[in-house]
Amino acid sequence: MKKIITLFILSGLTAFAAGCGKKAVESKSMDTIYKESGVPVTVQTLQNGEFRSDCLFHSELTGLEETTAYAAVNDKVEKILFSVGDRIAQDEIVITFPTDNPATPYYQTKTALDHAQTTLARIKNLYESGGISLQEYENTKTQYEVTKANWDAVQRAVRVKAPIGGVITRMDVQKSDNVKSGDPLFTVANTRTLKAEVWATEGQATGISKGDRADAVWRDVTIHGRVVQADLSLDTKKKAFGLVIEFDNPGGRMKAGVNSEIHVHAGKNSQAMIIDRKNVRTEGDSTFVFIANDSLAVKQPVLLGRRQEMNIEVIRGLEPGDRLITTGQMLLENNTKIRIVQE
Repeated sequence: MKKIITLFILSGLTAFAAGCGKKAVESKSMDTIYKESGVPVTVQTLQNGEFRSDCLFHSELTGLEETTAYAAVNDKVEKILFSVGDRIAQDEIVITFPTDNPATPYYQTKTALDHAQTTLARIKNLYESGGISLQEYENTKTQYEVTKANWDAVQRAVRVKAPIGGVITRMDVQKSDNVKSGDPLFTVANTRTLKAEVWATEGQATGISKGDRADAVWRDVTIHGRVVQADLSLDTKKKAFGLVIEFDNPGGRMKAGVNSEIHVHAGKNSQAMIIDRKNVRTEGDSTFVFIANDSLAVKQPVLLGRRQEMNIEVIRGLEPGDRLITTGQMLLENNTKIRIVQE
């Protein structure tokens, strides 16, 4: 029985050794084939092509012109004449406050203005008839202008007007609310054109220029625009490059104040050299590809640029007509013999 077991073990070891020997022979044979006939590879003849790099940001959309009106006195809101969404003209009265507030001497200032106006008219007649000097007339006129300025300030305090024409996008108070001087009352925006301010990384900013197309998307609404400002220097606090984008908003389809997706379509470069990222190899801090030079694989250093999905731009190192090796790179070194199986 022991003899049978021993024979069985010896047979197994012999078979294992034979198998290992066979694999070694096959491996050696494959290396020999590669050395003799070359590593099988596929190549791609390179041409310049169009490179489009779309960048996604998120930003609040605001009116191209947007201004907030603030309370000038401590008082109670008397009337609100418009609502959010209403379109108003510049200087239309939006909110009123009582005229009997001691802090805003409405009637006293109006009486003083009427008196100053009457006095100015009388002094002007006297001056024109030679009854008083030019100095006296100018002093009276100055007093009238000061009184009128006081009246205008009181008017602005109790009759709050729209600082610009546009749409009321926010109302911060309600009727009968008690407010303090400096509290926000309402915001008016020109929503025919909206804008977004976003921050781009160094890689994104490389491909974005003034004039590039952009879309703003919020829910089922999309509006179109352009990059109107692309900073050329890095903001040291944000560690990014600022972009300002303006969008046409026909019919007010997009609401101001919403946080939307901003898609910037970077400018086209018809002279871009584009390759698949899988064909790029790295070694330390350097990047390279293999190109076919007759029957040899040549290691070619490259400088990379913009990225888009699986594609990458080669800024330096490749030229149109170069034959890029696209498979078999793992078996290659510089000046390895190759055999092109597909081109």
